[in-house]
Amino acid sequence: MKKYMMIHDENLCIGCQACSVACRSENGVPNGVYRLQVHSKMIGEFPNLKLDFIRQSCVMCEDSPCVDVCPTGASFKTKEGVTLLDHRICVSCKYCILACPYDARFVEPKTGEIGKCTFCYENRLSKDKQPACVSVCPTDALVFGDTNDENSEISKLMKNKKVYLPKAEFKTHPQLAMIANRKGGSHE
Repeated sequence: MKKYMMIHDENLCIGCQACSVACRSENGVPNGVYRLQVHSKMIGEFPNLKLDFIRQSCVMCEDSPCVDVCPTGASFKTKEGVTLLDHRICVSCKYCILACPYDARFVEPKTGEIGKCTFCYENRLSKDKQPACVSVCPTDALVFGDTNDENSEISKLMKNKKVYLPKAEFKTHPQLAMIANRKGGSHE
């Protein structure tokens, strides 16, 4: 069985927003909300500056608070570990938005439906394509794949690079990991 995971390498990310634009286009995300964004964070003072580009999106928690609080079962996990939402039974109670420690869900302004990153599960993964954000990244800062396949690019990367999990202290076990920026600042 497949187990999907994504890695965002902060050393390779240049903050170009190609991932966010591709996501918006591929998934019809309306203006004013987003499934993913890359934020910049400047640390230090010249000449010891460090600029981090940090991805914000659903991290596909193994222990998903949003799934646990859903009163209708509309929030659910696929067998591959992707957190999805069944809009046919969602009542837009917003419990999932409140429960998410990653601020990864939103209310779509036109429909009132809850939206979030899906790793492009329905429209790309089901057709053996990479998520839209991964497919357009010009610096290959995003790697996606099956961690149960020891020959996959993501499995090899996990063996060779140190990754961290965002907000690991919440013990949600994210399936979106980061490789910390080692450039800039005083640790060069």
